[in-house]
Amino acid sequence: MQASLGQVIKAKVTDENDQYFYAQVDGFTYEIDKAELKKPLRLGGFVTGFAYENESHRLQITKNLPTVQQDQYDWGQVVKSRHDLGVFVDIGLPNKDLVLSLDDLPRMSNLWPKPGDRLLLAIKVDAKGRLWGQLASQEIFQAVARQAKLGPIKKGQTMKVTVYRDKLAGTLVMTDDYKLGFIPPSQRPEEPRLGQVLTARVLGINEHGVINFSLLPLAYKMMDEDAKFLLIQLQRKADHFLPFNDKSEPAAIKAQFGFSKGQFKRALGRLYKDRLIEQVDAGIALTDKGLEAQG
Repeated sequence: MQASLGQVIKAKVTDENDQYFYAQVDGFTYEIDKAELKKPLRLGGFVTGFAYENESHRLQITKNLPTVQQDQYDWGQVVKSRHDLGVFVDIGLPNKDLVLSLDDLPRMSNLWPKPGDRLLLAIKVDAKGRLWGQLASQEIFQAVARQAKLGPIKKGQTMKVTVYRDKLAGTLVMTDDYKLGFIPPSQRPEEPRLGQVLTARVLGINEHGVINFSLLPLAYKMMDEDAKFLLIQLQRKADHFLPFNDKSEPAAIKAQFGFSKGQFKRALGRLYKDRLIEQVDAGIALTDKGLEAQG
C-alpha cells in the first residue's frame, strides 16, 4: 500500500514535538508544521489537509490547500530548471515545488520557462506515488476562456498575456482575464518561451472571439526622428495632407520642417515603405495604416 499523496486526506493526530504534530492514516505517519496552524491540534483528534512528500522526502500534511491539485488547474510560478529533469513550479506548498517533466517541455531548451514565468497546470501522480505537474491542454484553456469582444477591447491597446503554447504557425497566449489570443509569426521579433509574460498590442478579434496580438512596436516608434516628425505633422492636420513631395523645393522643405531635402526624402521613403503615407495630387497624405499608427 502507498501513502495517499496529492490529495486531501483526514488523519488522526497521534503525537507532537516542538515543531510538528504527527498524524496517521493507513499506517503512514505525516507531519504537520505547527507554524502554519492558527490553533493547536488535539491529540487523538483528526486533521484534514493536503498530503505530499516534502523536499526532505518526509510525508507532510498542510491545511493551506494549494489551488493546484489533481484535475484542478491554476497558475504556478516557475522557480528554477534542471536540464536533466524539467522545471520546478511553486504552487504554494511548504517545502515542495512541483516538477514539470522535460518530456512536457519544448524540445528547444531556449523555449523552456525561466524563473518568474507562469504555467497553468494541475497535479498528476505517477505509479510510484510521486507528484508531477500536468500542463493544461488546449481543451482546458478553451473551457476556462472568456470570449473577447470589440468595444471593451480596442484595437491598438496593450494587454498582459501569458504564453501557453508555442507553434510554428504562431504563439498561443491567454490574457490575465482569461481571454485567448494568438500571435502570428510575422508579429513576433523572436519566438517567445513557454510561460513567458508579455505585453502585446491588440490587432483585432477574429470570429471565434480570439484576440490577434502583435509584439512589434508601432511603426512610428521604430522610425528615425525625421520620419516620426513628418508622420506626426500629417496626423495633426485635420485633412491629414501636406502639400510636399520629393519634387518640392529645398528651401520650402527647410522652412516647413527644419531639415534638408535629403533628410526629407529619406523620411518619405521610410513612410512609403511602411505604407503609412501615399502620394496624392500635389502632396502626401496618410493611409489608414498611418492613421492607426498614432501613438
